[in-house]
Amino acid sequence: MSQRILAPQRSGASGNRSDDRVRTVRWEDPMIGAAAAASMNGLDYLRAIAAGEFPPPPVALRLGMDLTKVDAGRAVFTIDPGEHLYNPIGSVHGGILATLLDSALGCAVHSKLAAGIAYTTVDLAVTYVRPATRDTGRLTCEAELLHLGRRIGTARARIVDADGRLYATATTTCLVLTSDSGAS
Repeated sequence: MSQRILAPQRSGASGNRSDDRVRTVRWEDPMIGAAAAASMNGLDYLRAIAAGEFPPPPVALRLGMDLTKVDAGRAVFTIDPGEHLYNPIGSVHGGILATLLDSALGCAVHSKLAAGIAYTTVDLAVTYVRPATRDTGRLTCEAELLHLGRRIGTARARIVDADGRLYATATTTCLVLTSDSGAS
């Protein structure tokens, strides 16, 4: 399945039409990976996604996020900020960085879960330090697990550029969903 996104043609401030910009996104059935996740521990499942053995989730493709490394309690994502991620004031929308942080944080928690155990984000606290633009270059988001209990997992993450400049930090609380927690 694919989706084609066309930016609307509008007149610029000078009355000239802006250049067309097109971004095509293709993805596979997300339930392929979801079905595999139920029978694999989190670390093996996430490593299989990073290795290309399972398709990445459509949101990662849509935004251009890549899971580049995962270890027990640690996940690293990258993104190349482009103008297709801009907000109305000419920088990458904060929600994109929040999504990158949430993804890395969730994967840090997921990497320590047994087969058949899921999680969901309960709380995400983000602090933005500086704006990202298409000129920023590749951003790396690294998350680490702080605590994993029977019901709650916590993690922290940071986004930096190639020179180590900080763009955002975050912490999360995740609810661990087990068959006895009433989750389906």
